[in-house]
Amino acid sequence: MRQAVPSSARGAVPSPRKITTWIMLARGALKPREVEQLLKVRLACPDITRACDLARAFHDLFQQRRGKQLLEWVRQAEHTAPGPILSLCLDLDAVTAGLTLQRSSGIVEGHVNRIKTIKRAMYDRASFRLLRTRILLRS
Repeated sequence: MRQAVPSSARGAVPSPRKITTWIMLARGALKPREVEQLLKVRLACPDITRACDLARAFHDLFQQRRGKQLLEWVRQAEHTAPGPILSLCLDLDAVTAGLTLQRSSGIVEGHVNRIKTIKRAMYDRASFRLLRTRILLRS
């Protein structure tokens, strides 16, 4: 079957990872060739077009800390988006606070993740004293 399909046809469709990268990069960061390829993909697939528009609108909300407009974005997403994009609606208050407030618990969560990773690596192999020492040394 692979011999029957020309190699140029296989290479014509960009990978999902490339498309995602093009969507998530800033508009000015794309090379002219990438802009052209993204435009072709958007014209070929309306779902990608809607997802791209919603992702960029959410990015603007995030960058400009306009959490008050999140509900409007969610309503727009409910009408046009594919299903997986709506998972943030589970805790709308927390997402709104994260987009609005200047404070974040991201640094604390990073430390907790680091400690849990060290703990998992040492599970059932060493004492609490060694775990404590390793955590303090990696700070």
